[in-house]
Amino acid sequence: MNTQMIKSWLSLIIILTIAISVNTNNKPPMSSMSSSSSSSTTPSSSNSPCAACKFLRRKCMPGCTFAPYFPPDEPQKFANVHKIFGASNVSKLLNEVLPHQREDTVSSLAYEAEARVKDPVYGCVGAISVLQHQVLRLQKELDKANSDLIRYASNATSLLPALPPAMVASAQHQIMDTQFDRQAGGGGGRGGLHYYPNSRGHVDDVED
Repeated sequence: MNTQMIKSWLSLIIILTIAISVNTNNKPPMSSMSSSSSSSTTPSSSNSPCAACKFLRRKCMPGCTFAPYFPPDEPQKFANVHKIFGASNVSKLLNEVLPHQREDTVSSLAYEAEARVKDPVYGCVGAISVLQHQVLRLQKELDKANSDLIRYASNATSLLPALPPAMVASAQHQIMDTQFDRQAGGGGGRGGLHYYPNSRGHVDDVED
């Protein structure tokens, strides 16, 4: 009985294996499918003019200056640049800079043009001014916080007269150095550490 069951299972496995192999052979390989799909889409994409030539209503020739930086799916990008700077000025600028600098040049022009379209008066200068004011405000808040820390540290050291004078002087010197680094704009050095004496007479490190 067991032998008969094993033979039946083996026959079933063989049949399934043959069926799977036949089905696999009938399917076209994925590489051919991808190559056929890419071949069908390549002509349409290669024949599409760049956004600049489409906007200017001219034929996009091989070696077009604008084609690598203004793809067909970004028409508004060139429209903004053309409105603010003009196509002839952009073409002249791209020919003057080095080839490896052209992409960064176009990115800068596109950003400035978009900012100028949104804010015709100030352009990107308005955004820069807002960020500068934020930096100044945060710097004032940081200076105030450091002043509070110095005051708290001075009060803490005055409450512990038994602390060795050398340790107190070292802690105060560390605090003043940190404050000086902050005001000088360095922000580095000791990484903004302040030292506070604990109840056991030792000095603990506390980061900003």
